[in-house]
Amino acid sequence: MSQAETAPPSGAGAGARGGAGAGAGTGAGARAGTGARAGTGTGTGAGTPGPRPRNPLLNSLLNSLRTLGILRSEVATTFRRHRTYALLAVLAAVPVLIGIAVRIETGGDGSGAGGGPDGGAGPAFLTQVTNNGLFLVFATLAATLPVFLPMAVGVVAGDAIAGEASAGTLRYLLVAPAGRTRLLLVKYASVLTFCLVATFVVAASALAVGALLFPVGEVTTISGTRIGFGEGLARAGLTAAVVAASMVGFAALGLFVSTLTGSGIGAMAATVGLLITAQILDSIPQLSGIHPYLFPHYWMSFTDVLREPVLWDDLVKNFQLQGLYAAVFGSAAWARFTTKDITT
Repeated sequence: MSQAETAPPSGAGAGARGGAGAGAGTGAGARAGTGARAGTGTGTGAGTPGPRPRNPLLNSLLNSLRTLGILRSEVATTFRRHRTYALLAVLAAVPVLIGIAVRIETGGDGSGAGGGPDGGAGPAFLTQVTNNGLFLVFATLAATLPVFLPMAVGVVAGDAIAGEASAGTLRYLLVAPAGRTRLLLVKYASVLTFCLVATFVVAASALAVGALLFPVGEVTTISGTRIGFGEGLARAGLTAAVVAASMVGFAALGLFVSTLTGSGIGAMAATVGLLITAQILDSIPQLSGIHPYLFPHYWMSFTDVLREPVLWDDLVKNFQLQGLYAAVFGSAAWARFTTKDITT
């Protein structure tokens, strides 16, 4: 067969091939440029599929990592402030002052001691310090818990939201993909971190000063039994953890107050004022009916850790009360903050 017979007419063949090619290219191009299922056309009609929806587990993991990153940044910011250094320095100085005062008063032999945990003058555990420096941890926690430690927590909690508002940085924090609920939880977690660090700063300072100024050894519990120094040290650590946990409810109260105002100083003053008011109410015998519902009522229950065996009744009541305050005022802070018009 001749070449002329096998080849299609040049005009028709070119038109057909040109038409097919044009159709494929134009179709793919249309899908790539304007189609709802946009893809990068190649002239063959095939497009690249869009991004697939992420796995819910992966989304949850990414959100958790993002939250941890925000928390790490917030905690670092809290502990970089000069105010935080000043608060921790004051708390660390309290055991030093108490230890030196006891050393000067008694000469290190307990001759000037005048009281004890079950009676007499002086704070609980103070008369035991000269016999065992480990008791300075318990004595210092008993001295700082009513005022110094919660006042420091109140300053940090009251400034958590209101301080950002007064500085004009709250709106910028909310611009980031954090969300108000996540930001509030991160703020609360950073306050709780400060509670833990502040309590253990007091305990560590007291332990160092007690070991330096007084002898250490076996510990005589409130029940009269003796335990080894290692177990006594573990009891001291448990006591510090209990004291830190006792700040949970008060920290939530301070955070709620912080959402009510745009003044950091006002929020701190109001939080400390509530602390003093609750302490006064808890000391009036005629108001004994409301005492079990006041957040500082069971704070001194940490002394039961140094009994043999440990008495958990008041400790459990303290934890339950702190959890109740955290739930109530944490929810109130969330309701206020998530509906608040942020203008600064």
